[in-house]
Amino acid sequence: MTAPSGISRPGKILYPDAGWTKADVVGYYFRVAEYILPHLDGRPLTLHRFPDGIEREGFFQQARAEHFGDRVGSLRLRHDEPTGSVEHVLCEDADCLGFLADQGTLAFHRWAARRGAIDRPDLMIFDLDPPDGDMIVLKRAARRVAALMRDCQLSPFVMTTGSSGLHVVAPLEPRSDFDAVRHLAAQMAKRLVSEHPEELTTEQRIEAREGRLYLDVMRNAFGQTAVAPYSLRARPGAPVATPLDWVELDKGDLRPDGYTLENLFRRLGQKGDPWARMFEKAVDLLEAREAFEQLK
Repeated sequence: MTAPSGISRPGKILYPDAGWTKADVVGYYFRVAEYILPHLDGRPLTLHRFPDGIEREGFFQQARAEHFGDRVGSLRLRHDEPTGSVEHVLCEDADCLGFLADQGTLAFHRWAARRGAIDRPDLMIFDLDPPDGDMIVLKRAARRVAALMRDCQLSPFVMTTGSSGLHVVAPLEPRSDFDAVRHLAAQMAKRLVSEHPEELTTEQRIEAREGRLYLDVMRNAFGQTAVAPYSLRARPGAPVATPLDWVELDKGDLRPDGYTLENLFRRLGQKGDPWARMFEKAVDLLEAREAFEQLK
């Protein structure tokens, strides 16, 4: 992989198991920029940085550092105390993306809302966390979430997280606030648990899940983030969070961390981005809520 010039310590090993260097990571982000940037545009970010590689402890950063300079955008937002005012990171061009990768950013986590409507999300997010990496249960849960979303007039999209689970998301028109989105998502999750109590749970405490898959809707809140499509993850093999077509859940070898820095571009050359036009299917949350109430 050809890396841009001007990288600090380009030979620094960030993924020791696979031998991927900082130059490889920066090169990856420049190459994937056309796919990832539309999913970052206007969204405050949390950076997961590993300047010394994944075998050393990394850290999360949401506030824009002064030394980032003009290459990195920002959006100042007021949070509840004790957080207060935060100048959040924005990344909207390839130069910024490459610069942040050069700063040791491996993963990009994004808000569910954009600048201009920052208190009104345009995504509903279900994070599916399977027990013991059970892919059969994980796929079945994703299909159940998607079916309920469709019953609520929403259009579901699915993505591997590059970690252990899947995200099922639905695009929204940015008209309702976070509380309303999270409330409906929680009601939907509760309904799914009542229908499949042996496999699904909304228990946040791991010890209370009793081997069931956790339906996490807590990312539907102001200030919460979810991993961005096409972001690397700080895990062995350099896995990538990868949007899928729904038919791909039928693949027997599908894994949440199966797409990596090494094989992602082969996939993109064949399929492009399944999420590229997702917001053409955005729905007003009020319509979804009315449809859900009709199901009762």
